[in-house]
Amino acid sequence: MYRPLIIDDEKPVHRVINALGHWFSLDLEEPKSAYDGLAGLAAMRELRPDIVFLDMKMPLMNGIEFLKTASPEFPKTKFIVVSGYDEFTYTKIAIQYHVLDYLLKPIVEEELNAALKKARDLLDEENHIIRTDKPAPPTVSTEFLADAVKEYLDKNYARDIHLSELAELFHFSKEYISKLFKEKYGIGIYEYVLKYRMARAKELLLKENLQIQTISERLGYKDSNYFSKAFRTYYGLSPSEMKEKMQQKE
Repeated sequence: MYRPLIIDDEKPVHRVINALGHWFSLDLEEPKSAYDGLAGLAAMRELRPDIVFLDMKMPLMNGIEFLKTASPEFPKTKFIVVSGYDEFTYTKIAIQYHVLDYLLKPIVEEELNAALKKARDLLDEENHIIRTDKPAPPTVSTEFLADAVKEYLDKNYARDIHLSELAELFHFSKEYISKLFKEKYGIGIYEYVLKYRMARAKELLLKENLQIQTISERLGYKDSNYFSKAFRTYYGLSPSEMKEKMQQKE
């Protein structure tokens, strides 16, 4: 199996490439990661990757400087530039250093896997390998993205999270994120955040001697009356009634 490496300072880009790449069907290992040019160069020298995804704008060592060093040192490696900028300078450098492909952000699944297949086929040709592609498990990328979204929601439930924010963060469309999340967890994103908030509200009511206003603020509600109304709608009891009921059971 060939070994890929992602070098990009944006963690969401790593998630997207991980999620969309057909690693299994292309007989590739899951990619390793580095988050700046210098770390990427060190990772290359240690891991000897066959395929490298490279951002052009990175701290410590940008993509141009990286290619000037890494390309002659690793002449057999297939470099795929991933950039948010369609600039002639970058394209010129990519051609100069025989970059295999140039992908623009946000990354498109078909373009990503076409580049991966091109790299894989060239490596096969150089290594005199003939193979038959294997079908990819359909749930691998879906679960990876859905889990990443859930983790983000769990950490940020006390903020007003909009689908546009998730789309920008994970580099997928709002519709795609919503669909994958509901397929994995059987609930919509906004419904999930409400469920998480209400569970947390119930926990705070029971475990801590806090005023309703304080609990409301902790959960990201600016208006305690709105929180109480949402709580009653969800549980059929007001926060104070729920607290009294739980205390009677103790």
